[in-house]
Amino acid sequence: MRANEHLPIGTGATGTRAESDAIGVIDVPAEHYWGAQTQRSLQNFTIGEDRMPILLYRAYGLVKKAAALVNAASGDLDADLADAIVRACDEVAAGDLDDEFPLRVWQSGSGTQSNMNVNEVVANRASQILGGELGSKRPVHPNDHVNMGQSTNDTFPTAMHVATLLAIRERTLPQLDALADAVRAKAVQWVDVVKIGRTHLQDATPLTVGQEWSGWERQLRDARGRLDASLAAVCELAAGGTAVGTGLNAPEGFGEAVAARLAELTGLPLVTAPNKFAALGSLDGMVAVSAGLRGVAVALMKVANDMRWLASGPRSGLRELRLPANEPGSSIMPGKVNPTQQEATVMVCLQVIGEDSIVAAAGSQGTFELNTMRPIVIGNVLHSARILGDAAEQLRVHSVEGTELDEEGIATHLDRSLMLVTALSPHIGYDRAAAIAHKADHDGSTLKEAAIALGVDEAEFDRIVDPATMVGDPRRDLGL
Repeated sequence: MRANEHLPIGTGATGTRAESDAIGVIDVPAEHYWGAQTQRSLQNFTIGEDRMPILLYRAYGLVKKAAALVNAASGDLDADLADAIVRACDEVAAGDLDDEFPLRVWQSGSGTQSNMNVNEVVANRASQILGGELGSKRPVHPNDHVNMGQSTNDTFPTAMHVATLLAIRERTLPQLDALADAVRAKAVQWVDVVKIGRTHLQDATPLTVGQEWSGWERQLRDARGRLDASLAAVCELAAGGTAVGTGLNAPEGFGEAVAARLAELTGLPLVTAPNKFAALGSLDGMVAVSAGLRGVAVALMKVANDMRWLASGPRSGLRELRLPANEPGSSIMPGKVNPTQQEATVMVCLQVIGEDSIVAAAGSQGTFELNTMRPIVIGNVLHSARILGDAAEQLRVHSVEGTELDEEGIATHLDRSLMLVTALSPHIGYDRAAAIAHKADHDGSTLKEAAIALGVDEAEFDRIVDPATMVGDPRRDLGL
């Protein structure tokens, strides 16, 4: 049987079987591949429903595969055992054994139980492939063979980095790109539509809708770029450091070889960390990536909030945008439609900002040769990466792409704006222009009526106060 063919959903067994670890013997469900240490963690850490992210385990499958290939190439691991381990790891990495990883985030801060969960599942599955009995640790042993040359302290952060890179590169960044492209398309479409600007939530001078949307696009692309740049910090891998960074029980060059294998397997620019003591004792790389995700959340929240404010109405709000009506907005008010995609996006962004605070605090908790806050960090980073990517996709598909202009609302706000008087200021002076604005506001008159009443020539007013001439060069601003 080749790897990934005729894969078992479970072992097919029922009841329990006895497995042992250094503590003693414990019964585990016979239908599963995990062993004693996984079962103890299930019993000892029944805290909430927050399971370790499955992407971490799939990345762990790649880490264990790389280690087996390196150990086989050096002659330290029997070729037949290595082949079975690799096949089992392929199943883990492909997601075929996802149900075998039930542990909570709340466990040993080093992630020992999760590392052993992987070791036990791979060992039992590999033993099964070779005709062995589950739970016997023969012919494949979880520690001696699957964990050869490794420690939780160096493999868990290695799997963290690989999972983070894959999640953000394959999901988060592409969805941010697609959203920025959709925002760009709207900016180009509306490049010449003049509207009133707002600062301090008050009327300001005009700009075009395209210019406004181009600002959103730039924010998103800049935040995306900073997130991408932060990934360099997790391209360095701790593998090879073993327990405290010295590499005890790992052969010379093991870390370099594992990093090279993982780079080959994933296509990622992975290298061995130049200082394993820093790689084990800190979470600085993950903190940097979390900060990059937070930066995306900050930019995305601004866009979502601006959109829902500009769409407020439809009669009594700003009513400059018309968002797609995706679902009814009220259980009591017939016909009401709400900016639900924007609201969901804002909530996602708030969640990411909160999770980043946790990651930063956890990163500060390194003690001596190990930071033991790893599970909560990878849980939060992968969650943030996932929901940001999902929110960007949903906002694009269900709102941005279908958004239209309320041209009547835009024209009304523009015509009534008092800040168009700014164009008069260089010609008649700041104080006189301010007096015109105050008179119009006090009287409820138009700006033109107030200007004429205070001695401005009507023809001069019409020549100078032309909103279309007050927006600069919007096509140049958009690079058109």
